[in-house]
Amino acid sequence: MSAGEIGTTVTQHLLSQQAEHGGATGAFTRLINELILAAKIINREVNKAGLAEILGLTGNDNVQGEQVRKLDDFANDVVTRRLFHSGHICALGSEEEPVPMNVPDGYRSGNYIVLFDPLDGSSNIDANIPIGTIFSILRKRSDTPAGKYDESDILQPGYMQVAAGYFLYGSSTMMVYTTGTGVSGFTLDPSIGDFLLSHPNIKMPSPGNIFSANMGNWDYWEPATKHYLNHLRSPMGAKPAYSLRYVGSLVSDFHRTLLYGGVFLYPADSRDPKKPTGKLRLLYECAPLAFIAEQAGGVASTGRERIMDIEPEKLHQRVPLIIGSREEVTLAEQFYAGRLGEKT
Repeated sequence: MSAGEIGTTVTQHLLSQQAEHGGATGAFTRLINELILAAKIINREVNKAGLAEILGLTGNDNVQGEQVRKLDDFANDVVTRRLFHSGHICALGSEEEPVPMNVPDGYRSGNYIVLFDPLDGSSNIDANIPIGTIFSILRKRSDTPAGKYDESDILQPGYMQVAAGYFLYGSSTMMVYTTGTGVSGFTLDPSIGDFLLSHPNIKMPSPGNIFSANMGNWDYWEPATKHYLNHLRSPMGAKPAYSLRYVGSLVSDFHRTLLYGGVFLYPADSRDPKKPTGKLRLLYECAPLAFIAEQAGGVASTGRERIMDIEPEKLHQRVPLIIGSREEVTLAEQFYAGRLGEKT
């Protein structure tokens, strides 16, 4: 990190990027600052969750059929309120809401759509495992009236994203984001309450030596997935066996992959007939992380298709995800294409 970058706040970083775009109005910067404020509030509650009586379940299920935890509700409410408060939102889409949300009466509206997972990895909350908030930012592309949106504004492929990022609430609190010009990481300094640039121009190492997958699903995976993982975990000549690391919190597993290289995968499985394409959601989990991965030199794929090229069909659409270093993901695609098999 250069001397000029030391102590750079995320706001300063955003403003420097804004200055490079003569037509910028500052709306995007204000929108990101509201996301940052929401993350700081969530981080505060996560850090005292056991004391604030917001651990545990609410007793309700969300639209995904998953049990909602108290912190899920809290995080969803905070992000929603802060983003509507920005005055630059056309619509919001959340993992916790069955349909996209309109701008409420009395709020100014804008031309951005934000799709988000308010608290990824929430099933790990009670065990004090790192969790996070994932977001994807799109521009409105329909000509609907101010404060209204068309379905096409929500269902945009990943390559249309204006920005994407995540907040990681762990041993330190981090923000990682991209606007299509590389990936930057910021760490929250609790002494001043601001995110400072700690990881400029992140590049994902390739190849790596770690794979990350829920091996408990082995019996439900298709042969190509098994052959690929058998290849990774078997030493062959000069190739050592890969190490297995799996947290079960997407943000945590991806963040490690981003910094250390290797591959994370949550492939399709036959365990749940209601989820034949796997567990992860395209618009607010896979697409934003794919944007970050590609900007860091990595690759994100279903095994058969680039994540960023998928044309979404619905807000909560699920897809398989194989994401990580270029060498590992490209190799996986060869297994899924049938060019490599069991004897490889």
